[in-house]
Amino acid sequence: MQFNRQQKSDSELLAIYKRLLFPRLVEEKMLILLRQGRIGKWFSGIGQEAIAVGSTLAMQSDEYILPMHRNLGVFTTRDIPLKKLMAQWQGKITGFTKGRDRSFHFGTQDYKIIGMISHLGPQMALADGIALADLIAEKQKATLVFTGEGATSEGDFHEAINVAAVWNLPVIFLIENNGYGLSTPTNEQYRCKNLIDRAIGYGIEGVQLDGNNVLEVYDKLSALTKDIRRNPRPVLVECLTFRMRGHEEASGTKYVPPHLFEEWAAKDPLKNFESFLLQEGILSESIIGELKNTYKKQIDQEVELAFNEPEPAANSAVELNDMFFPYHAKPIEPSEQTSEKRYIDAISDGLKEGMLRHHNLVLMGQDIAEYGGAFKITDGFVAKFGKARVRNTPICESAIVGAGLGLSINGYKAVVEMQFADFVSVGFNQIVNNLAKTHYRWGEKADVVVRMPTGAGTGAGPFHSQSNEAWFTKTPGLKIVYPAFPFDAKGLLLAAIDDPNPVIYFEHKYLYRSLSGQVPAGYYTIEIGKANVLKRGKHLSIITYGLGVHWALEYLSQRPEIDATVVDLVSLQPWDKEAVMDAVKYTGRVLILHEDTLTNGFGAEIAAWIGEHCFNYLDAPVMRCASLDTAIPMSKILEDDFLAKTRLSEAINHLIQY
Repeated sequence: MQFNRQQKSDSELLAIYKRLLFPRLVEEKMLILLRQGRIGKWFSGIGQEAIAVGSTLAMQSDEYILPMHRNLGVFTTRDIPLKKLMAQWQGKITGFTKGRDRSFHFGTQDYKIIGMISHLGPQMALADGIALADLIAEKQKATLVFTGEGATSEGDFHEAINVAAVWNLPVIFLIENNGYGLSTPTNEQYRCKNLIDRAIGYGIEGVQLDGNNVLEVYDKLSALTKDIRRNPRPVLVECLTFRMRGHEEASGTKYVPPHLFEEWAAKDPLKNFESFLLQEGILSESIIGELKNTYKKQIDQEVELAFNEPEPAANSAVELNDMFFPYHAKPIEPSEQTSEKRYIDAISDGLKEGMLRHHNLVLMGQDIAEYGGAFKITDGFVAKFGKARVRNTPICESAIVGAGLGLSINGYKAVVEMQFADFVSVGFNQIVNNLAKTHYRWGEKADVVVRMPTGAGTGAGPFHSQSNEAWFTKTPGLKIVYPAFPFDAKGLLLAAIDDPNPVIYFEHKYLYRSLSGQVPAGYYTIEIGKANVLKRGKHLSIITYGLGVHWALEYLSQRPEIDATVVDLVSLQPWDKEAVMDAVKYTGRVLILHEDTLTNGFGAEIAAWIGEHCFNYLDAPVMRCASLDTAIPMSKILEDDFLAKTRLSEAINHLIQY
């Protein structure tokens, strides 16, 4: 292995060697602890340290790095105390995730490191968002994100690189090509000869490096980061290396041909660099021995201190509370000045007010810029706020939701528009595993609103008309709102934007231009989690939300003999249990009405809660009126039959007569 020291002094080279040596000795300690049964799992990066160390040294200390399982050298080079790392690995309360997640599945703003989730590829989109925040703020910064050769098969890899290429984001996408994804060799992972060949398809630069040569990694990435800070653009870097241990220790390495271990053992990054420094007269055997002794003592000491750190205490209240970033803002009262606005215009007005108040708010979605969005909600926004903050996106929902989280991590707010709520399925993982869990895992906010044009009534068929709120109401960490009136649509949207937690904002397409109401001027917010009691009557209570509210009100207006209470939930997570209980107490008969399908719709949760907490107040079984358990058809005749509205009269009569 050839090393080119260029103009580096002896002290600089020695410092790099120390950075390589320390994580190797930590790794060796972990393997001893595994054999002793003192730890249960370890993802070894032995043989790959040059990539983590060299690339981290190339980054400025305030630039974000998004590493993977085998990048211990990133954490040690950023000088995170081993005691803290060990506490994390052991699930101690003093670890970064307080025992809630393992390994390197954590982030830390103190060290500008954003850890992965087990799905691997999604973190690449976070790097896009982080870099986008720097680009908008006109900071000359680079972002470094790691992935493995196996994860390059994931759609998230391609989406993230495509977004970075289209937006000229200053991101280095670094592939650690170590030959195997667990046991699957590269010839079963991809067909191209080199992974950097994929850069051609995205119109970006691709660079292949000897990942075991720490100076080559450091020098090339130093040059790249220096350049892309001035000339923002993404670069795909492939570092060739080898995994000398199993994917994790329990998996072993029997699937690897023995000759590969011999070949790569000769390319060991630490031993080769050590030999080079010995030849240069920078190191001696005595210095090596002294360093190893010093580091081993330090490692032993910090490891034992971590073992003695306290375990987490089981406290359900704390666990529940920590699902969300602390936020207790009082609602902003509406102005007395109002005007008649359509539902769609109230949403547009809310977005506009949000953009005016929050200069760090970025809107992202397909066709939302000059075209104004599929429903023209953001028409004129580019002229007012500029393309930096009103961004057309490629068709890649997963990357854009992930970029929203990256923006949040780097000090921005994001509103992501799904062109139709149905399309959220291809961004589902980012929402339920990244947005929803980030604060619980390591205390970071996820300041992202996902707008969801939802629902039926327009004959748009199975892929443009679904009511999919129940996909999210069962996911802890998400707030879900669903306004039924223009007043609520604006106030809830602004509340969602203000809230530093992830909010899924459902807006019904059928109401866009068919419903109008008085909407206050200026900025106001509505408390998330508060229901509206629209009517008060003693015969029965109808608990509903969204378009169901209007079905209920329309039906009751045609039958004045029925004296009913109507509760518009407005928010589905959290939902107003007090208002529901009051309605149950008042009437003793409850019908839960929603547009979603019957089985496992959100109404099932409300019914179960009423049965558990309000049984003594009931004069009849809790009943549900919902849509058919089928996909939603296109034909108006079939769609009308599908929808709950068709069965509303029968359900109400059955309940009253029980």
